[in-house]
Amino acid sequence: MYVLCQCDRPREIVIRTRSLARIPNLTELGLGAAQFGNLFRETTDEACVDAVDAAWEAGIRYFDTAPHYGLGLSELRLGRALAGRPRDEYVLSTKVGRALVPTPQNVGSLDDDGFIVPAAYRREWDFSRDGILRSIDESLDRLGVDDIDIVYLHDPDEHWDAASTTGIAALIELRDQGVVQAIGAGMNQSAMLAEFVRRCDVDVMMVAGRYTLLDRSAEEDLLPLALDRGVGVVAAAVYNSGLLSTAEVRSDAKFDYGTAPVALIERARSMAEACSRYGVTLPDAALQFALRHPAVTSVVVGLRTAEQAASTADRASAEIPEELWTELEAL
Repeated sequence: MYVLCQCDRPREIVIRTRSLARIPNLTELGLGAAQFGNLFRETTDEACVDAVDAAWEAGIRYFDTAPHYGLGLSELRLGRALAGRPRDEYVLSTKVGRALVPTPQNVGSLDDDGFIVPAAYRREWDFSRDGILRSIDESLDRLGVDDIDIVYLHDPDEHWDAASTTGIAALIELRDQGVVQAIGAGMNQSAMLAEFVRRCDVDVMMVAGRYTLLDRSAEEDLLPLALDRGVGVVAAAVYNSGLLSTAEVRSDAKFDYGTAPVALIERARSMAEACSRYGVTLPDAALQFALRHPAVTSVVVGLRTAEQAASTADRASAEIPEELWTELEAL
């Protein structure tokens, strides 16, 4: 597929695949489907289908979702958008640990966790064996598939004891049964993910926001340990909540879900200026940065529209000279 780059010359989109012995082959770029669950604003079924179609056309074959995203709406929409495509040609991941409990009495209200959907369910932390098995059954039903490639324990920050015992044990059971291929955890921190790698029989970890141009904390614990143990790492939130997502850094940019500190805004602007001297953008570099580490197998980016899918694939294919990486390292 070809799309137009900023210079209006066609650039070939090439999304490569990376593999480790313990996880399915992943395309270097994955589609994160949180926005399919109406994250912060409503979207449509048609827009979600178009986004998956554009991602598929660009060569993306890894799709990530979770029951938490829109109280199941993301899984429903992603499953419908992927329906009819050969199941062995894409990798699908979802998450467990936030059980959806029906609350019919709240149907007239909206969810209070960032998703514009009716509050027909409440989220309940549950890393028990029964809770995880039930969650997987419900996800399979919403996604319309018979198996799931990767399952992550979802944000078990305050639930280490349960997640690292009954939670992991339940996922190992499902892996042994062939219901899932690979297991791990997905979090916004790296320290506990490193503990999972150190103590548990896991295959792949998803780290959000902790290995980016502006936050390399995963470099201190998770990444070297994962590389040593042969555990894959999927990097998410590589734009740090928006600070690194635009060529020109806004004064009101967000970082880690809050207002970005002035010092970080200035550093991001210095990086953006360096990128422009080499004819690329800050988002190009932000997207590709994590993939430079040998432990990272894929970068997952949240996408809502076909245009976002195409532009993200274009960013992944931008040619970035080594000299720029040297300058960014100095910053």
